[in-house]
Amino acid sequence: MDKSSKIYIAGHRGMVGSAIYRKLQKEGFTNFITRTSEVLDLRNQQQVADFFAEEKPDYIFLAAAKVGGIVANNTYRAEFLYDNLQIQNNIIHNAYLNGVKKLMFLGSSCIYPKMAPQPLKEEYLLTGPLEETNEPYAIAKIAGIKMCDAYRSQYGCNFISVMPTNLYGYNDNYHPENSHVLPALMRRFHEAKESNAPAVIIWGTGSPRREFLFADDLAEACYYLMQNYNEPGLVNIGTGEDITIKDLALMIKNITGYQGDVVFDHSRPDGAPRKLMDVSKLTNAGWKYHTGLQEGIKLAYADYLDHISVVKER
Repeated sequence: MDKSSKIYIAGHRGMVGSAIYRKLQKEGFTNFITRTSEVLDLRNQQQVADFFAEEKPDYIFLAAAKVGGIVANNTYRAEFLYDNLQIQNNIIHNAYLNGVKKLMFLGSSCIYPKMAPQPLKEEYLLTGPLEETNEPYAIAKIAGIKMCDAYRSQYGCNFISVMPTNLYGYNDNYHPENSHVLPALMRRFHEAKESNAPAVIIWGTGSPRREFLFADDLAEACYYLMQNYNEPGLVNIGTGEDITIKDLALMIKNITGYQGDVVFDHSRPDGAPRKLMDVSKLTNAGWKYHTGLQEGIKLAYADYLDHISVVKER
């Protein structure tokens, strides 16, 4: 990519897309194409075809997706499958039709089998059953990986796939039902502190282990790979380090300043027992994360407090 390249960031208002946008702006890129979902429905084949024919982007970061935590994934199973398939099918196909130089498809670590060996290596894809609660989303993302590889194989398209671990950071989603575990815990501990609640109840046993990457670190990795990686298959993006949900909760409790108890509801599902990325492929390609979890959560919490103040002002 050069500084004058026409770059389309699909999902530029989301946590991932906005982080990529900030990174590219910091690097001196200025020729961006963006559309809100109100203007361009990426699920609509004709709208996407018209958009590509008009704009002719050079490079694409495909970060648009319908996302959410366990509750959202398990409740809106049809929407998670349909919406994500439509979005990625329309963008990938029209990228091919309009001669896009390079496309990066962003997936998720949930593509790996529930009981896959740890840490998760790229070659473990499709070697076992998926975690049931987010299976529709995972299947859509797997289809996106295979679609990129198929268009590369049949048409010579330089389409690459990256699989981030669990993400958090600026501009995160803090919806009480549709957010991921870290921002959901951050909001719950903050609200419990504000209301002087005696306890925060957390689903599951607290024993599952999860890996978390600051979204701005992901953006740096995406920028690096967009310039330096041109292979089929997929690349894991993560830290290579994980933490139990219990220890994560206690860390967030401390950062938010909540003084009450933490109670784990063992009747609720845990999800996959562990999801840790093997990031040796990424490390060998020349990139490593730099924002530690505690530092990142402090930055995210400050951003959350700013977000809450804006909401209250409205």
